[in-house]
Formats: sequence, C-alpha cells, structure tokens
Amino acid sequence: MQYELIQDSTLVSNYIKGDESALETLINRHKQKIYSFIYSKVYDRDVAEDIFQDTFIKVIRTLKRGAYNEEGKFLPWVMRISHNLVIDFFRKNNRMPKFDNTDEFNIFSVLSDNSLNAENSIIKEQVETDVRRLVDELPEDQREVLLMRIYEDLSFKEISDKTGVSINTALGRMRYALINLRKIIDKHNIILTN
Repeated sequence: MQYELIQDSTLVSNYIKGDESALETLINRHKQKIYSFIYSKVYDRDVAEDIFQDTFIKVIRTLKRGAYNEEGKFLPWVMRISHNLVIDFFRKNNRMPKFDNTDEFNIFSVLSDNSLNAENSIIKEQVETDVRRLVDELPEDQREVLLMRIYEDLSFKEISDKTGVSINTALGRMRYALINLRKIIDKHNIILTN
C-alpha cells in the first residue's frame, strides 16, 4: 500500500493545504489502534464509535483552525484527544470504567503496575515536553516560583526566603503563573493528559 510510505506530518500538512484524501489516509492508518483503545475503556461498540467520531471531529476542527502544532506526533496527539473524550464520557455519566477481578485481570495488579507501555511512554514524554514549553513562556518571576514550588517542592515560606519577597508576593506569583498557564494552554489548544 503506497500511503504507508507517506509520513503522518506530511499528510497533516497536505490536509491543512486542502487535500481531503490525506485525512482519510490518516484515519485509515490509525483507526484500528484508536478505536481499540477507546473500546478497551468503554466496552460498548456504539459508545466507542461515537467517541471515535468525536475524536476526529475535534482533530478536523483543530487542523482547520491551524491550531495543530504537535511536530510530527500525530498519533499520540489523537490518542490524548480520544483519552480526554473517554474521561468526559465517564464524567458525564457519573461512572468510571468497570473492571472484573478475574484470574486474567486483577484491578490491583493494574493499580500497582508502574510500567508504561511504549505508547503511554511517548504520550507521557510529549506531555512533559509540552508542560516544559508552556512553563518557559511564563514571565521570569512567575516561572521561578512555579519551578521552586512544583519541581523543587519548596514551601511558600522557603520560596519567600530564597527569592527575598514576601510570602504573599510568592503566593500571588504562583496564582498568576497558573492563570497564565491556563491561557497559554487555551491559546495553543494543547491537551495535557496521559
């Protein structure tokens, strides 16, 4: 099959330029993996089909708006969108996925399993890269407080001592850092979940 040779990033670029068949190629290339992922969470063909369609509606809207900037990581990006839509589905229906404790599957083994499959590792890595990029867009004083609080796990008292500002100023900078991060996330249409 010839379309296997064209990279996702090229197909995305072609679609944005108006080549509708490029999107069809992308969907055909990844539909099995995306649909299987969704179905593995909801265990309902109709719901999985709806979420799958909603995923690609969101993909199309994002691409048409010119808000896609995943630098060649199309599949992890689409997987994050579908993951978010699955979570939205469960929230809307006030339920979480059901798991049966059988010999083959034990919920406690999943909860304690710290290993990530390759796809989740890629998505986690992408999310961490996205977060780092977002944090770099913050003003210096806000970035400094956020990094000390989140990455160094310092208290606001410690941050105050280290930066030479009052605790209230440190708290204010953290508050504005979080507000600005939300604005940056919305502006870039970034989905942060793994």
